[in-house]
Amino acid sequence: MALETVPAEYYLVLSAAVFCAGLYGILTRRNALMFLICVELLLNAANINLVVFAFYWGNVTGQVFVLFTMAIAAAEVAIGIGIILVLHRNFDDVDVTDAATLKW
Repeated sequence: MALETVPAEYYLVLSAAVFCAGLYGILTRRNALMFLICVELLLNAANINLVVFAFYWGNVTGQVFVLFTMAIAAAEVAIGIGIILVLHRNFDDVDVTDAATLKW
């Protein structure tokens, strides 16, 4: 019995849908936390592409890049949460348009 695999096009369509959802969220949301979540969606869409192409070509280079991307995403979330906490402490809101008014 042969193991059937899912075609790569399905994963690419999934990745495009996740990327479009993240891009839509970045362009339309003003909440800093939602902005951060949407950036993570963009990075996950890129990770899906890297894993699919690594599987398609039969090497592990894409999977190594995914590990680096996950490490960068974790650092980005840590810094982003710190920025969001400062926004909330100073303005009692996490609206990114208020960040233009930060002054000494």
